[in-house]
Formats: sequence, structure tokens, C-alpha cells
Amino acid sequence: MANRLSKIVTRTGDDGTTGLASGDRIAKNHLRVAALGDVDELNSAIGVLLAESLPAATRDALLGVQHDLFDLGGELSLPGHTLISEAHLGRIDRLIAAFNAELPPLKEFVLPGGTRPAALAHAARTVCRRAERTLVALAHEESLLPLPLQYLNRLSDFLFVIARHLNRASGNNDVLWQQGGNRG
Repeated sequence: MANRLSKIVTRTGDDGTTGLASGDRIAKNHLRVAALGDVDELNSAIGVLLAESLPAATRDALLGVQHDLFDLGGELSLPGHTLISEAHLGRIDRLIAAFNAELPPLKEFVLPGGTRPAALAHAARTVCRRAERTLVALAHEESLLPLPLQYLNRLSDFLFVIARHLNRASGNNDVLWQQGGNRG
């Protein structure tokens, strides 16, 4: 396999632009770059979660998501090129269903937290929601395929389910919201 990156420092971005996979250069404050950055930050947040001790099935699922996010970033880097497919959506839908099937129904909103891994999953979920919002903003300016948006929407749901799953797997309950009059 050829080297993907042989030189990290290129100095080509010193002028406030960055290169896309197409070879085009765009300003670093362009919404496409913001979306790429949010997806990259999301992937890093999942990487931090993966640094924790996790059940094997959870680890495998999250590692697959990281690969999917590289696909999504590739699609954003090469406008008009499709990398996120119906297969990606089907996989994330199956993961949500499988992990959620083990959880009790929710009777109230869940506060982010519980165990450290669950809290990290919630933090990743909020980064995912931001990435989704940035992609929606980009879609209002440029033509985008719907699958990347659908994937991020499903992924935030998956990360919520994973947070609940991680609390339960460690023997902890979700931290439920209590309305003001119900707090001690």
C-alpha cells in the first residue's frame, strides 16, 4: 500500500485555506470545513470513549462507527462523491435496535452522566448533534445527499442508547431528570 500522507507539514494552509480531496482549495471558515471539523471532533470523542474499559460488543460497534465517520469525512472532502450508503444506515439501525432491546423503557428524561464511559458517550452524542447541525447548514447552501445527514441523526440516537447501555452494564441506573418541585 502506498503512503497516504508522506508529509504532514505542507504550509499550503498558511493562507487560511485548506485543500479538499478534489484538489480545490476553500477557506478554513467555510461550512464544509466546519462540518469536516465537527465530524473529526466526533470521531476523536468516540476515540476517547474507546480508551475506557468497554464491553467487547460496544467496542466493536464504536470502532465500526469510527470507520463510518471516516467515510463521511471522505464524502465531505470530495463533493459529489458518495461514500455513505444505505448499508451504513442499516447497520446503525440494527445496532440501535440490538442495544436498546436490553434496556428498560424510559419514564423520564436522562441526565448526561452516570459512569465515566456513559458520560463520555453523552459528550460524543452532543458533538454528533453539532456535526448534524453544521451539515444541515451546509445543505442549505449546497446540494448534499441525504444519507450523511440521516446517518448523523441515527448516530446521535445510537450514542444515547450506548450511554444507557454502559450505565446498565456497570450495574448503575440512568440518572433521571427530576422537575424542580420534585428535587430534594
